[in-house]
Amino acid sequence: MTSLDNANPVVYQRTKDREILLDEHDDEITDKFDSREVFDLIRTINDPEHPLTLEELNVVEESKVKVDDDGNSVEILFTPTIPHCSMATLIGLSIRVKLLRSLPARFKVDVRITPGTHDSELAVNKQLADKERVSAALENLHLVKVVNQCLARRAAG
Repeated sequence: MTSLDNANPVVYQRTKDREILLDEHDDEITDKFDSREVFDLIRTINDPEHPLTLEELNVVEESKVKVDDDGNSVEILFTPTIPHCSMATLIGLSIRVKLLRSLPARFKVDVRITPGTHDSELAVNKQLADKERVSAALENLHLVKVVNQCLARRAAG
C-alpha cells in the first residue's frame, strides 16, 4: 500500500450552487463568462488521492479565479493542501483539461500554483504553462485515464 502525501486533509464546507437567473435560460442573450461560472466548472474536480473535491480541500477558491471575457483569458490559482504535494502537477493538469474541454477555444487558460504555497512552485508552473509538455502528457493513456477519473462526477453522498 502506498502512503498518501496528506493522509488527513482538512475538509472545508462546499459552497452553495450558483442560483441560475431567468435571463441565463434565454438562449437569445449572450452572457459573458465570469469567475463564478468558471469556478463552478472546476470546483467538482476530484482530488487524485482522496474521495473529496478540490473545493472541499480548499485547493480551488472562487476568489482565485480571474476571468476576462473580453480579453479571452482565464487565470486560475490553486493551492495544494501541503507544500510538498506530489500531485500538484496532476491537479493543475486536471484543472487545465477541464477548462480546455469546457470553455470556448478563444480562451487562453493559465493555471498556476498560488505563490508561496508549494516547494516546487516554479517547476510545476513551468510544466503547466508549456503547451508541448501538456500535449505530450495528454498522449499518455495512463495519465489521461487518471485525469479523466479526476474529472468524473461522483454521485452525491
